Amino acid sequence: MNLFEKRVQGVTGNGFYESSLHTLQVNIGFRCNQECRHCHLVASPNRTEMMTWSTMKHVLDAAESFPCTLVDITGGAPELNPNFIKFVTAFRSKECQVQVRTNLTVLHDLGGEQMSQFFSENEIRLIASLPCYTEEGVLLQRGKGVFEKSIEALKVLNDAGYGKDSSLVLNIMFNPLEPVLPPEQTTLEKEYRHELFEHFGIRFSHLLMLTNMPIGRFLQDLKNRHQDQSYNKLLQDSFNPETLDRLMCRSQINVGWDGTLYDCDFNLALGLPVGTTASCHIKDFDYDVLSSRKIVTGDHCFGCTAGHGSSCGGALL
Repeated sequence: MNLFEKRVQGVTGNGFYESSLHTLQVNIGFRCNQECRHCHLVASPNRTEMMTWSTMKHVLDAAESFPCTLVDITGGAPELNPNFIKFVTAFRSKECQVQVRTNLTVLHDLGGEQMSQFFSENEIRLIASLPCYTEEGVLLQRGKGVFEKSIEALKVLNDAGYGKDSSLVLNIMFNPLEPVLPPEQTTLEKEYRHELFEHFGIRFSHLLMLTNMPIGRFLQDLKNRHQDQSYNKLLQDSFNPETLDRLMCRSQINVGWDGTLYDCDFNLALGLPVGTTASCHIKDFDYDVLSSRKIVTGDHCFGCTAGHGSSCGGALL
């Protein structure tokens, strides 16, 4: 039993189990046009892992076999998968709500207006990663030129109605530049709104907070700076039991690029598949088994339970 499990058991008196499976998160590839310092998947332009159409068809079948309310498509940069548009269109034809996680710059590189039009016509919910509202902050985490491309992509999305039309949701994802917990979500959202509109005329729906997990490139960066132990201690000392009922792993299943099932995208990065052998690949998807499974955890899970809590949907409290 790892340290996180012991802490949870001390609170609940029981193990850590799925509670209400309704979201299918699908990682369709590790290829990305960026190579960010914080990336838990170590995504880059050189990664070749990519979900095939045959695996995507299994995902489509699985989504129809249970009360799925949201398909959350991620990467890498998911737009770089050659079957991305076909995959999204197939879900929308089944009237399934789709959410796409974009790094914004890939929209710029692919021709922002055409992709933005596709998103708006299909009413795709967007979560756009922008780790800071200043050029300097983005430069430190993502490199030269990323901020300008991100701003241009946001403007194109605004022109397509995102952030203005209530049916076109454009949420921005923030994560800290340093090994600290994110600030209070509502307060920072006000700053983002003011800065992005004042300087660029940009509107968005909501700001979401994400705590950096001590895995992937972020962990290597911590080790290089001899801050890995102090950061892990910060997460453990900031454990908030009130976050447990709202953790994303309790209501979703993650599908890796090769069809392997995980409890979350962070477990995917660590190679920790779901703990049931009866249904550990999308082609063998069994809702009854997966909706009552014990969740696979590790000490990295303290990142989701620290402070206000953290998930793919932002702060938990």
